[in-house]
Amino acid sequence: MNYKAPEEVLESYWGYKAFREPQKQIIDHLLQGKDAMVLLPTGGGKSVCYQVPAISKDGICLVISPLVALIEDQVTQLKQRGIKALAITGGINPTELSDRLDNAIYGNYKFLYLSPERLQQEMVMERIRQMPVNLIAVDEAHCISQWGNDFRPAYRNCGILKTLLPDIPMVALTATATPEVTKDIRENLQLTTAPVFSSSFKRDNLRYWIRECHDKYQESAKILGKVEGSAIIYIRSRRKSVEFSRELNARGIQATYFHGGLTRTEKKEKLASWMNGSVRVMIATNAFGMGIDKPDVRCVIHADLPDSLENYFQEAGRAGRDGKQSWAILLHNESDLDTLENQFIKNIPDRKFISHLYSKICNYLQIAFGAGSGETFEINFNEFCNTYQLNHMLTYNGLQLLDRNSVIRLSEQFNKRQEVQFVISNHKLFQYMDRNPSAETIIQLILRTYGGIFDIVTPVNTHLLAARSGIDEERISLYLKKFEQDGIIELQTFKADTSITFLCPREDHHTINSIARDIEVQRKNKLERISKVKEYLLTGSCLSVFLSNYFGQEDTPCGKCSNCHSKSDPKRAPGLPTLNRAILDCLSDGPLSSGSIVSKTGFEEAPILEALELLLKEEEIKLNSRNEFYREK
Repeated sequence: MNYKAPEEVLESYWGYKAFREPQKQIIDHLLQGKDAMVLLPTGGGKSVCYQVPAISKDGICLVISPLVALIEDQVTQLKQRGIKALAITGGINPTELSDRLDNAIYGNYKFLYLSPERLQQEMVMERIRQMPVNLIAVDEAHCISQWGNDFRPAYRNCGILKTLLPDIPMVALTATATPEVTKDIRENLQLTTAPVFSSSFKRDNLRYWIRECHDKYQESAKILGKVEGSAIIYIRSRRKSVEFSRELNARGIQATYFHGGLTRTEKKEKLASWMNGSVRVMIATNAFGMGIDKPDVRCVIHADLPDSLENYFQEAGRAGRDGKQSWAILLHNESDLDTLENQFIKNIPDRKFISHLYSKICNYLQIAFGAGSGETFEINFNEFCNTYQLNHMLTYNGLQLLDRNSVIRLSEQFNKRQEVQFVISNHKLFQYMDRNPSAETIIQLILRTYGGIFDIVTPVNTHLLAARSGIDEERISLYLKKFEQDGIIELQTFKADTSITFLCPREDHHTINSIARDIEVQRKNKLERISKVKEYLLTGSCLSVFLSNYFGQEDTPCGKCSNCHSKSDPKRAPGLPTLNRAILDCLSDGPLSSGSIVSKTGFEEAPILEALELLLKEEEIKLNSRNEFYREK
C-alpha cells in the first residue's frame, strides 16, 4: 500500500518538522502493518502515534475511546486541522447512527471514534466489516484491565476487533499502566507478541513538590506569586472550586472555575478564557483536563488529595508540556488524611449498596421490570439523594460504578428541561406569526421537530433547536417565555443536573449479580490505590523515583523535588532549636501572625507551625485576640 511520508504528514497538519522519541519508531512499526503497545506519559504525544500513520495510508482508522468529552475534543481538533473525522456517541437515533456509519464507509473519512459499548451493537459491527479500516487504535487502554484505575468492562469487547479484522494493525495506548495492567491489556487484545514502546515517566522539567500548609488559599496565592504563567488548581468538589476561584480573585489573581455541573456554553466560555490567557488560573474538578492541550501551563496545584496516583500523575503532567521548567505541587494539612479515610475509603460502594441504589433509582424514575433500556432521564441529584436519605458521595460513586459497568450512562451537566404544548388553534397561530414575523422561524422549527405538540405536553430540546436554526440557545429560551406570556403555549421548566441513560432493561438482582464480582474487585483496587496515595504523601524518598517505580520503571533521584531539596538544603529542614530561636527573634519586635513568621524566617510553613504549637504548650509564647503570636516582656 502506498502512503505519504510521516514527516510530510506531521508538518502539513501539525506544523512540526520532527517527531519526539519514540513517536517515529512507533509510526514506522504501524506502517509496516504490525501491532504495538504504547506507554507514554501525559503530554508524550500519544494521539500523534496513531493519527499520523492513519492519515499516511488509504482508509479509515477506528478509535475506541472511553469519554464523550475526550472523543468530541479529538474530533474537533482533527477537523480544525482539515482532517475528516466523525464520532458515534450516545444520544443519536438509529437513523442518524446508520447515516454516520455509511459516511464512515463511503465518505472518505480518516477517523471514526467509538465508545466501547458500541461494539456490542450488531449494526455497528456489520458496518465495520464493510469499512476500509487501515488501523485500530484503543485509546486509554488501561480501562481494559480490572486492575486499572478506570476499569470499564465494556472495554474488554475491544478484543473482538482483532478477531473481526485480523490483518489490520492494532495499537493500544495509555499514559498510566502499572506492569500488572500492561500485562492484562496485552492478553485481552491479543498483543502478547507485540512490542511495548515506552518512554521514561520521568519529567526532567517538572518539579514535584509536597507542601504542608494550614491555609491553602493563602499558600496557593503565595505560590502563584512566585511562579509565573498559566496554572491549574485541582479541587474535589464543585462548591470548593467556586470558593477557591472567589478567594484567588479577591487576592488579585485572575481565576475561574470548571466542573461537571456547568452548561455546555459556560464550559466553552470558561475554557476559552483560560486557553487564550485572559484568565490565568483554572480551578477545576477532575471533569477538566482530558484532551486539553495547553503547553505553557507552569504550575499544577492539587489543593485536595487525589484518589489515585494514576489520576495525580495525569493531572500533574499537564504542567510544562512545552519542556520548560514547571511545578506539580500537592498541598495538604492534618485533616487531609482524615478526609482520605472519610471521603474516599468510607464512600467506596460495595455490592449491597449498589443493589440498593439501583433499585431506588429505578423506583424514583418509575421504571417497570423489563423496561428502561435505551431511555434517558434527567434528575436533580440532591433531590434524589434527599428523597431516599442517601449519602451524597457514596451515591455519586455508586452511579459512576454503574456507568463503568455499562448498566447506565451517566452525564453530569446542568440542564433546564422545558416542556411545551401549543394551546391555540392552527388558524390563530398563523395570525400570531403574521403579527410577529421574527418568531415565525422558531415556531415553524418547533412544529417540524415535534409532532403532536398541539395535543400533548412535549419535552423540547433547546440545544437541538439551536443547532438546527443557528439561533443562540438562550435566545430560543427567551422566545419560549414570550410565547408563554402571549398565551400561545403552556411552558414548564424543570431543573436537572444529572442525566441517566439505561443501557439494559431493569432486572434488579440479575443486573447486579452479573457485575457483583467486578464490583468487589474494583472496591479492592480502589482501596489499594488510596493506600498508595497515602504512602506517596508520607514518603521521605525522591518523589520522581516513587512515581516511576509505581509504574514499573527504574529511576535515579531527581534532585529537584521537595524531598530531595530538603535533604540538600539544611535551611529547609532545620532542627527544633533553630526554629525556636528564629521564631522568638521575630517576636521580639511585636506580635505576628503565623504567615508573617513564615515570611520573616524563610523556613517552610509546616515545621514553623509545629514549633509554634510546642512553644505555646511550653508557654514560651501566647496568642492574642487577633490570632497573633507574641512574647511577654
